[in-house]
Amino acid sequence: MNVSSLRLTNRFEIPFAYDVCFGQQVFAAGNPLLATELARVFATRLPVPTLVLLDAGLAAARPGLADQITAYAAAHAEVIDLRGKPVLFPGGEAAKDGMDVCLQAVAAMRQAGLCRQSCVLAIGGGAFQDAMGLAAALFHRGVRVVRLPSTVLAQNDSGVGVKNGVNLGGVKNLLGTFAPPALVINDLALLDALADRDWIAGSAEAFKVALIRDADFVRWLVANAGEIPRRNQAVMAELVARCASLHVQHIASAGDPFEYGSARPLDFGHWSAHKLESLTSFALRHGEAVAIGLALDLCYAVRLGFVPEAEATAVIAALHRAGLPVWSEWMLAEEAGQRVILTGIEEFREHLGGALHVTFPHPIGSKQEVGELHPSGMLAAIADLDRLRQRLESEA
Repeated sequence: MNVSSLRLTNRFEIPFAYDVCFGQQVFAAGNPLLATELARVFATRLPVPTLVLLDAGLAAARPGLADQITAYAAAHAEVIDLRGKPVLFPGGEAAKDGMDVCLQAVAAMRQAGLCRQSCVLAIGGGAFQDAMGLAAALFHRGVRVVRLPSTVLAQNDSGVGVKNGVNLGGVKNLLGTFAPPALVINDLALLDALADRDWIAGSAEAFKVALIRDADFVRWLVANAGEIPRRNQAVMAELVARCASLHVQHIASAGDPFEYGSARPLDFGHWSAHKLESLTSFALRHGEAVAIGLALDLCYAVRLGFVPEAEATAVIAALHRAGLPVWSEWMLAEEAGQRVILTGIEEFREHLGGALHVTFPHPIGSKQEVGELHPSGMLAAIADLDRLRQRLESEA
């Protein structure tokens, strides 16, 4: 055998599939949804060894939740082999601040005696899901995760996707992996515990995905924006379901679920959002930063000729009616004679692997990738947005 010219090609495909189920009061004693779905997903290993990781913020908002989960597992012992009481970890951006919380979750999995055939049941918001998902992906090279997202943002976006990650050195999601969940269950009743700010913030991702994929959904959002801060539950339920559906469709049909390519359409509005989050030390919620990023990029899209000014104005006004911010004073901040927000363009280029591909609506409801953002044009778009937000504030 002439090994000097030998070439071995290892090519294989692994089909991924997971369901996103919707329900109410999932841990109510008589609700079979969770037990039925776990029995289906883990059919070859029942009862499935299960560790519950619980967002401490959610536990504080729902004091009886941990006991309810324990009682539910006991009532369905033929399916769930609960390994101890639910373990609480910080939620929000604190969960993603470096690797500390992630590694603590790994330690909890080891103490619970989990293996690759076990189940991690992660119950909490989007940042919590990101950190717990990364921990599960690292443990034994991957233990299956069942997500129960507890915020609007997690139920309609991050919790139904395939990304996990934590921040490091002030860089958003610097460490992470793509690891699809085994199952997602959206318990709409969990949203009732949200503070108004979090209820509103999560709706930004619905505007985002609608603007690049579904013009009819954009029209629905514009018409119903005022109902979001009024906590209209029917409106929020439809918003979450339609947004989650579009995210799932994109991941399944865009041909790049693990983002090996340079274009990331679902990051529309995110180049400045990520920068605003870090500039404010994450005082801005992710959804709030995204809303500002959407407003700015809509103004830039008008200057590109992609979107009529009247349509962009209508969407930005709807964001404002929904209670979302469309402006931050950080848009005007300068350092060493340079507008600080514009440094987010190069940081986003690095995030994308060196080539800039930014998604814009063209027209609303469809998308086009742009390979360069011109600072002069973006500064003009910032000025346009500043004038518009002043008008919206004066009319409020």
